[in-house]
Amino acid sequence: MAKKIIEVDEVVIKFAGDSGDGMQLTGTQFSNTSALIGDDVSTFPDYPAEIRAPQGTVGGVSGFQLHFGKIIENPGDFCDVLVAMNPAALKANIRWVKDGGTIIIDTDAFTDKNFKKAGCLQDKLKEIYEDFNVIQAPVTSLTKEALVETGLDSKSMARSKNMFTLGMVYCIFDRPLDHTEKFFDKKFGKKPQVADANKKALRAGFNYAVTIHAMPSFRVHHSDTIEKGRYRNMNGNTATAWGLLAAAEKANLPFFLGSYPITPATEVLIEIAKRRDLGAKSFQAEDEIGGIVTSLGASFAGHLAATSTSGPGLALKSEAIGLAVITELPLVIVNVQRGGPSTGLPTKTEQSDLFQALYGRNGESPVPVIAASTPSNCFDFAFEASKIALEHMTPVLLLTDGFLANGTEPWKIPSMKDMPEIKHKVKAAGDDEYMPYKRDANLAREWAIPGTKGYEHRVGGLEKMDLTGNVSYVPENHELMTKYRENKVKNLENIFPDLHVEGDENADLLVIGWGSTYGHITTAIRELNSEGIKVAHTHFNYINPLPKNTKEVFGRYKKHLVCEINLGQFAGYLEMNHPEFDFKKFNKMQGLPFTVVELKEKFTQLIENK
Repeated sequence: MAKKIIEVDEVVIKFAGDSGDGMQLTGTQFSNTSALIGDDVSTFPDYPAEIRAPQGTVGGVSGFQLHFGKIIENPGDFCDVLVAMNPAALKANIRWVKDGGTIIIDTDAFTDKNFKKAGCLQDKLKEIYEDFNVIQAPVTSLTKEALVETGLDSKSMARSKNMFTLGMVYCIFDRPLDHTEKFFDKKFGKKPQVADANKKALRAGFNYAVTIHAMPSFRVHHSDTIEKGRYRNMNGNTATAWGLLAAAEKANLPFFLGSYPITPATEVLIEIAKRRDLGAKSFQAEDEIGGIVTSLGASFAGHLAATSTSGPGLALKSEAIGLAVITELPLVIVNVQRGGPSTGLPTKTEQSDLFQALYGRNGESPVPVIAASTPSNCFDFAFEASKIALEHMTPVLLLTDGFLANGTEPWKIPSMKDMPEIKHKVKAAGDDEYMPYKRDANLAREWAIPGTKGYEHRVGGLEKMDLTGNVSYVPENHELMTKYRENKVKNLENIFPDLHVEGDENADLLVIGWGSTYGHITTAIRELNSEGIKVAHTHFNYINPLPKNTKEVFGRYKKHLVCEINLGQFAGYLEMNHPEFDFKKFNKMQGLPFTVVELKEKFTQLIENK
């Protein structure tokens, strides 16, 4: 009898297992295949901080969640399908499976020993059968059986069990195998035996799923809203790196990145290091301070320069950021936020570096602060941060976070001819007399490259005299220069785009977000609006200074709710700048993004509370 095909607009899948089970690779392959056949996709990789976490324990579970279908703006809340490679993976993720959802387990790993490691009893497994469709498959044994003629040893064959489960899930959702098979041929080009083994495991899983009557079969409707063009599946760190490179190309300047590896920002450095073909220079420094001061030196020498880090590293860079402020040199500082304080939660997401970005320096040290809101627009805001830095001669702080850095979505590849022009402040040789701190209408000074005859000048951490740049301790001059630097940043409100409002503009409640909360908030707003509930949403990407129409937008609504993954830093910042409004807060501090469900509950509660 033919299986019943379930027609749906969207699906959430999660692959979960030990950190060595290849769950990130499995999820990435499913995501890439779905994107290539026309689905909208959003992903959320989640893995432990340890390089090799204890096997079989809940703390060692690595997961990859993906949401795909017609209109997708976040990685989803609850799973339609969970692949659990061991008891720990099941225990860690069972609460995220929808009632009636499908759970695929590798029964070979559901042993007394592994149940003990996971801290749960086998009897608990029987209890879930009533609420879920549990598919029990001896995945490891079947994988080895499929690969018995490959000549691989038992341990090597078992490594392909993730591809067996991927084949099963491909069958459930009617995905083609050829994209993944081509990936194996490319990745293991010099190891054809390994490529062949993975392809055999993939096909074996697909064929096995065909024979299981209890296995559901879905037909997911493809997106009809994606514009035509060339796309690739893009994560936030890669997008950030490419945005910086694009800005250097558009400005016709060499690019330099000086950084120190730190989770979850390291991939920015790795991606830049790959691009020597584009003339990019990368330097892995001995520490965070070395990373930023080499970048500042490159900026002094006429490069578009950047440094990348995460929260603890930003703290170490604070003095050098102040040096960039007082020397008024262009520099992009990328901060990929993570859970804190101290080492905190290195692989978990958070938005708690906002105050550090705004105020984490000694003295009056103003810096423009902008924030990306999706994995793909990390490209746009890395480009924008570079444009601001070069055109206004200032360091710029770009905030992303672990959720954006590791998450992926389809990204339409832009054409360089369509990117905005960047007019940097490099002073051409042979011009009139050079005054290092002579300013234009935007208060930006000119940029003289060392070695250019007649443009010799001083830089350094000591206060400079207006116009001449000589060291100055004149009280009135210090106040003048301080106000210049402050007003230069404040004047950016004249070029920053206005806030816009999504949802029902006639609502009483305005939901306010910034950065990476965008996808979950906008989905919650759209779903409530479709249910006839009036609620509106505005989102901030430009934080210091705030957009010029901020007060006007806030004034249209009776209630204001600020949602952020911290204890209320942006709400506090808004209260400082706009004390005439009462900002209510909705905060989460679990190393996880919001869910759409909890946002909708909070919004509805505020709306109903007259």
